This record gives sequence, structure tokens and C-alpha cells, in this order.
Amino acid sequence: MAKLKTGRHTSALKEARKTKKRTERNISVKSKIKTSVKRVEAAVKKNDAKLAQEQLNIAFSQWDKAAKRNIIHKKASSNQKARLAKKVAALSNPK
Repeated sequence: MAKLKTGRHTSALKEARKTKKRTERNISVKSKIKTSVKRVEAAVKKNDAKLAQEQLNIAFSQWDKAAKRNIIHKKASSNQKARLAKKVAALSNPK
């Protein structure tokens, strides 16, 4: 593809298309993570330990996949997982 008359390079246009596609994908993944976190917190609020643990496993999986693909930072993922796991652990052995 030849250079456009307006001075924009085709490689820049392609990168813009790629960025748009990646941004949409990242937003989708982050939204799924937030939804799964809300489900875990709802189960904790209901004091349903079994459901909370199941939802926690799903949330962990989504965080790990997002961290693996650099959608979120791996240490941010670990911190969020630890905070949520602490809430679920408090259900099984209340003080």
C-alpha cells in the first residue's frame, strides 16, 4: 500500500487499528474481572462460603489470564487476589 497524500503512513494507520482492537478487548476482560469480583463479594455478604469459594476460583482464573496477557500488571493481580481471598477466608473461620 502506497503512502497517503495527507502525509500519514500506512504503518501508523495499521497501528491505530490494532490499538483500537486491543483496547476494546482489554476493556472487555477488565469488565469480566469486575463482574466476577462483585459476585464473590455478594456471596461473602450473604455468608455463603461454598458459593464464595466457587466464584473466587473463577475470579482467580480471570485475573491470572489477564496478568499473563499484560492486560493488568501481575503484582496488581496478586494484590487483588489476596484481598479477595482474605474476605472469603474470613467466612470459613470467623473470629
